[in-house]
Amino acid sequence: MDPLSGFIGSLIWWILVFYLLMGPQLQYRQLQIARAKLLEKLAKKRNSTVITMIHRQESIGFFGIPVYKFISIEDSEEILRAIRMAPKDKPIDLIIHTPGGLVLAATQIAKALKDHPAETRVIVPHYAMSGGTLIALAADKIIMDPHAVLGPVDPQLGQYPAPSIIRAVEQKGAEKVDDQTLILADVAKKAINQVQEFVYNLLKDKYGEEKARELAQILTEGRWTHDYPITVEHAKELGLHVETDVPEEVYALMELYKQPLKQRGTVEFMPYPVKQQGKD
Repeated sequence: MDPLSGFIGSLIWWILVFYLLMGPQLQYRQLQIARAKLLEKLAKKRNSTVITMIHRQESIGFFGIPVYKFISIEDSEEILRAIRMAPKDKPIDLIIHTPGGLVLAATQIAKALKDHPAETRVIVPHYAMSGGTLIALAADKIIMDPHAVLGPVDPQLGQYPAPSIIRAVEQKGAEKVDDQTLILADVAKKAINQVQEFVYNLLKDKYGEEKARELAQILTEGRWTHDYPITVEHAKELGLHVETDVPEEVYALMELYKQPLKQRGTVEFMPYPVKQQGKD
């Protein structure tokens, strides 16, 4: 083999190694840049500070291992920092896409959002369940896609809903359950009371004390399963103030949070071909 052929072969090999090792990171960096540009455009359009909390399954790195995300303490730290740095006289738009997460973290975010002096708006393009709903309740406006959903905010103790633990003890009788279950029931009551009181304090200024108490009870008492979807229509029936004018840029932003590249998509579609005027 002549030296030139050997050099070209070696170069191709190193390019392949570089692509395999750095390709996913470079792609992720490109996504970050595209997101930043879109967020800047949305912020200028709405004259607001735009913050996102979008939990989707992503894969980063050579092996493409999927990472599942939920509301965490790290999220609350970042969002509190963003709210603290936001101009006090400018609105905040918080875009949420989440299955929920830590009550502590969601509570911190909700409190910080409520305390912002200017108008706050939570935008839900697809879903904001559990802790995501808790945060949405703190905003001056909840803006949802017509088919987006919220969810109940009843506390969960491990794998069990707190209201179900209490009902199980009530139905069986305290004398027929073990000490551990009685302790769980005691903690469950406290957890429900704590979340209920917090929701009430979030809502009383906007809805009045009586309506705030009613909504706080409905959303925490366990009348539905924890993953029950509260649609726009149902939210309005409950008395929540919900709007549906989600900015188009939010949908474009969601396209930049892709699922892992190594997984085959389960949904595909072809846009309807629209004929241009004057052409066949």
